[in-house]
Amino acid sequence: MADKFPELATDAVLKHSDPVPAGATEVTGIDFNLPSSKNMRASDLVESMKRMGFQATSVGVAADVINQMRAWRGKPKQYEDEEEEEDDDDDDANGDNFDNNDNDNSQAKEEKCTIFLGYTSNLISSGLRSTLKYLVQHNHVSAVVTTAGGIEEDLIKCLAPTYLGEFSLPGAQLRDQGMNRIGNLLVPNDNYCRFEEWVVPIFDTMLQEQESATDAVSWTPSKVIARLGKEINNEDSVLYWAYKNNIPVFCPALTDGSIGDMLFFHTFKSSPLQLKIDIVADIRKINSLSMRAAKAGMIILGGGLVKHHIANACLMRNGADFAVYINTGQEFDGSDAGARPDEAVSWGKIKADAKSVKVYADATIVFPLLVAATFGQE
Repeated sequence: MADKFPELATDAVLKHSDPVPAGATEVTGIDFNLPSSKNMRASDLVESMKRMGFQATSVGVAADVINQMRAWRGKPKQYEDEEEEEDDDDDDANGDNFDNNDNDNSQAKEEKCTIFLGYTSNLISSGLRSTLKYLVQHNHVSAVVTTAGGIEEDLIKCLAPTYLGEFSLPGAQLRDQGMNRIGNLLVPNDNYCRFEEWVVPIFDTMLQEQESATDAVSWTPSKVIARLGKEINNEDSVLYWAYKNNIPVFCPALTDGSIGDMLFFHTFKSSPLQLKIDIVADIRKINSLSMRAAKAGMIILGGGLVKHHIANACLMRNGADFAVYINTGQEFDGSDAGARPDEAVSWGKIKADAKSVKVYADATIVFPLLVAATFGQE
């Protein structure tokens, strides 16, 4: 008996497996001993990462989803709608008729996927701004959603630089020095003074245009942002290229940052008049863009407002067809930032059969690699 293994233990430890399903993917890595692994292209590196496991696999899947967004071609939405129902005459009166083309289906051009890009302000503060600028400069995205910081930091960087610091720098000392810390980045407070000197005269002109008796302008957040992109006239700016390429930039929380401070100060300078900025017109604009899309894709870096604003716009078309999330949020606290794409499926913000993935990672590490492997190949 002593020379026999205990049956209870052997049954537990040496339990036999069911057959591995046909087509199962074997875990492999990148062997840099191989000639094919020397000086790899970004696309080959990301493709190889897809079989490594963990977040490397998610990065590989994200590249696949982005490439599917880029490659999709199909009929414009209005032609698809015509096959199902008559146009509503009320749409013409409201200016939201999605069929502004001829009714001859043979003349319909193939349409691309409408890609919504969302990012938080810290990413513009970082060097990732250059990557985001590239996407807008080359018309790789259809619309942008960001926070107030994502607007002002892009403009401020055209006026004065942001510097590398340390996460550990003491806040009280930095405050005495007039230095603002964003993670391990430092922004001299003088940068915001320069921003105030630059932007207030523009607000003065915009107010005059708003109050014009002959051709009054009704401002919305996206119109304000386009105007600032025009005025900055700097090719390093994301907003400059958005203006040049007529790509709308939405910011439903435009006052939540330095630009809001400047608008606040401007009310005293211009009193009793003040700029009026219509957020309702912009929610109609982004939702209409979503409903008009033959296919819709989301690329969202970070969480919070930018993530939900894009997802909610896609709800208006019963969900996005493609979605890539990149953030470090966890779902155990019920936050929208932490939610996986499947939660958005339950709300109708992503289609049940959509191609989607969440990458749990710092976007400054992952997104340049993804762009190099996808959009950057053109």
